[in-house]
Amino acid sequence: MERMQVSQYQLLKGGIDNKTLDSLKKGKNITMVTLEKLCRIIGCTPNDIVEFQ
Repeated sequence: MERMQVSQYQLLKGGIDNKTLDSLKKGKNITMVTLEKLCRIIGCTPNDIVEFQ
């Protein structure tokens, strides 16, 4: 988000709700639908933001 200069407000306007934002901040799981929304809003692919450990 920082690199692409996307704010939390833009995520909210793009369809990401507050509960999901909280989950993202805490590193919790998200759905594929949310991942798709994030990629659309930020302008990236899942490979840009997903990290497998």
